[in-house]
Parts: sequence; C-alpha cells; structure tokens
Amino acid sequence: MKRTILLAEDDALMREFITDYFVREGWNVLEADNGRTALDLFERNAVDLVVLDLMMPELDGWTTCRRIREKSDVPVIIITARAEDDDQILGYELGADEYVTKPLSPRVLVARAAALMRRTEGTVGRDGERLVFGELTIDRHAHAAAVSGETLHLSPKEFELLAFLAKHEGKVLARDYILDSVWGYEYDGDPRTVDTHVKKLRAKLGPEGRLIATVVRTGYKFEGTP
Repeated sequence: MKRTILLAEDDALMREFITDYFVREGWNVLEADNGRTALDLFERNAVDLVVLDLMMPELDGWTTCRRIREKSDVPVIIITARAEDDDQILGYELGADEYVTKPLSPRVLVARAAALMRRTEGTVGRDGERLVFGELTIDRHAHAAAVSGETLHLSPKEFELLAFLAKHEGKVLARDYILDSVWGYEYDGDPRTVDTHVKKLRAKLGPEGRLIATVVRTGYKFEGTP
C-alpha cells in the first residue's frame, strides 16, 4: 500500500523536484503552494506524512504545523532556509518531528521521511514489550502510550523519546546521547531540543511526568522504579 505525503512548498521548481523523488520511491504526493491549501488537502485526504516549508504565502509553515497538530499526530518534517537554533526549537515546540535546512538534497529528504515512517510504524526497536510504570503504560509494538487508561496524544518524536528513556530506566542519559540516539547522528541540532521535548512530554504525562528526572548539568533519568 502506497504512503501519501502532503508537500507544502511555494517554490514550484523545488516542489516538482521533491515530488519526483518521492514518486520514484513509490509515494503518492499531494502538492500545495501555500498553507491554506495544505490544510484543505489535509482535511480531505488520508495523509501519512507532512513536509512543510516555513516561508509560504497566505499561511506560513509555523501556523500550518500548529493547526495540523491540533487535530493529528501525523509525522511532520519542516524544511526551511533558516538554520537558526531558535527557529528549530520553535518548530519542535509546535510539534514537528524533523527539521531540514535548505539547500537540501531531495534524496536525503526521502531517506529521512522513510526512516521517520519506520519509527512511527514501530518497525524499529521491537525489543521493547509492553511496559508499565505506575499509571503509565508504554506499548512499543502499538506505538502507543497511556496514563490511567487514557491514551496520550504524542507526536512520533515524543513517543520515541519516551520509549527511549523508559528502555534505559535508571540510567543517567546525557543530552547529547539522547539527541544522537533519538534524532540520529546526522542531525545537526542543539541539545536544547531535548529539553524542549522533555518539557512537552512531562506536561502530557501529567502526574507521571515525575518519572522523567532532570540530572543537573548532565541530562535526564527515567525513574520507573521507586
């Protein structure tokens, strides 16, 4: 079954270039040249992945990403010519899962998209069975988590981070190690990205956010066992 990507990019040549690569790899591609069209297509179609350019007319990528996240946990990759750390952190705060800067290689973008889909669909790291920590349940096979029986609405990256921390229960994990393991060695990002995601994850976990302990000047530790 073909996956469907929603590609929102206002540069027609760039959009065509990226689309060609995804089509060659067997994807269906829905194209939008602005944020409003992207949201309309998202509402009317089953989409497996969203790729958003930040600087678009009518509705920018920030706003489009936020509105998609209000309704769905679909994986989102942001592409932009802006490489500032603060922009990347804002993108992650809005719920993006990956951040790719221009000039970009469509081939690399397709590879990142495929890797993100594999993680989202649970085909990576199937060694983790159903884990229970107090009121928190993590099911890596189903790629789902719940607190007191209520399903948590986590982005793919948030779930991946939670599962990674839980898998290393009781171990102190440095921010750089978490960044390399969850985002990948090729990710040229800032350790503050980890802090941003942990903050959002704790908020969604509610009282069970206590399970993720901060280790001063180092990183984090998942304390699942009292």
